[in-house]
Amino acid sequence: MTPPIPFLHPLRAAACALLAAGLLSACASGPPRASTAAPATSAALPRAESGTARQAVANLSAASATLVSGRVALTAEAGGVRLAGEIGGLTPHGAHVLQVHERGDCSAVDASSAGRYFDASGRGVVDGGSDRVVADARGVAQVAQLVPAAVLGGGAANDIAGRALVVMGATSGATGARVACGVIRLPAP
Repeated sequence: MTPPIPFLHPLRAAACALLAAGLLSACASGPPRASTAAPATSAALPRAESGTARQAVANLSAASATLVSGRVALTAEAGGVRLAGEIGGLTPHGAHVLQVHERGDCSAVDASSAGRYFDASGRGVVDGGSDRVVADARGVAQVAQLVPAAVLGGGAANDIAGRALVVMGATSGATGARVACGVIRLPAP
């Protein structure tokens, strides 16, 4: 006759599983990697009135199986960063949203790697840099908007260089899928 299996209380079993997971994670091969993406939160960094650069550019590439692409020039000015450019491949006569997002990473097929909306003003609200752009009959939209309180370069909390510019399809009462993404890049020195 085999001895009975001892009963293990569910809470004790959960504690043992947690301990085992912690021990196994300590066995990971290689040192921890430092992140090269722009910081997801800017609460610890001070905000700046101006950055170290006057201009930047974002070349937008298709996301979410669309044909959307474009080029947006960014120019620092008093009060924020001016966006100007053209986006094509949009739904004719359709309204879309153009926003700065937290991370300069457009590698995901649906541009989700760019993270959430980036709040350059620090007010906790979506304002500026999220204006609607409306495509003409050919599916082309002209961009002319301001990202208030943003700067280019210098690494301040409100610096948008190195972050992503994302075009989102607009639906009635909500924002749709991410249809294009481009990293905001400063010119080479």
